[in-house]
Amino acid sequence: MDDWQLTAAYSSGLGEVRWEKLGAPDAEPLVLLHGTPFSSYIWRDIAATLAHRYRVHVWDMPGYGVSEMSEAQDLSLGAITSVFAELLDHWGLAEPLVVAHDSGGAIALGAHLLHNARYRRLALVDAVALGPWGSAFFEVVGGHADVFAGLPLRVHQALLREYVNSASSRGLHPATLDALAAPWMDEPGQAAFYRQLGQRTNDPSFIDEIQGRYERIGIPVKICWGQDDTWMPEARGRELAARIPEATFHPVPRAGHLVQEDNPADLTATLVDFLRGWGPFTGGG
Repeated sequence: MDDWQLTAAYSSGLGEVRWEKLGAPDAEPLVLLHGTPFSSYIWRDIAATLAHRYRVHVWDMPGYGVSEMSEAQDLSLGAITSVFAELLDHWGLAEPLVVAHDSGGAIALGAHLLHNARYRRLALVDAVALGPWGSAFFEVVGGHADVFAGLPLRVHQALLREYVNSASSRGLHPATLDALAAPWMDEPGQAAFYRQLGQRTNDPSFIDEIQGRYERIGIPVKICWGQDDTWMPEARGRELAARIPEATFHPVPRAGHLVQEDNPADLTATLVDFLRGWGPFTGGG
């Protein structure tokens, strides 16, 4: 991850949050959110491309990536949503463009619907936004997080790498897999991984609260979904699009849950058109 650095810090109630800005200072603001168990690293190439036109804000959520991990952290979706709302104020962003992946989708939606965060446009990529949610691995491990936290480190490392790799329909490049797995690979990282996964299983009530308000969303929304997503099938994305009045749906071919890695060209082209207010991108089959 030497080529991906978050040099700025924000002191939140959940610990230090690391963040970075890319692009011209006077460009239109755009915020990218990652999900679980990832970090802002998943946006590295797309962020660099979008930074030619936008002032791109990226951040690692508390308990993830290079942001602070601690035993006492509240990593519930509700708590992290509050931190995101704080960050928008800290950055001075009144109405940014927002693109969110996985559980970052729930956080972006929660900030908008529960904290009155205003966005100009919102793109959701394979987003956690409807219940029930989570992969089979998530359900089994999250429900027994204390047991898995006691695994021998080498066993945990192998399990973690296989889990992260399964988010890609074709398998991740070894260097990418190393970077995404790195925060969780030592003993403190092992404890943090199962801690955040265990807390994720307690979040259905948060999803229930926000999904009952989707009909109130009055901004343009683009929902992009990997057609080969084995963590959350494409049908979930189509259902989400049907619940949001201003939403349009774009299936991404040849892509699993980590669309950013599997088909970045299709995703980037779709996002560029949507963020600029152009018609839907129809390439890629």
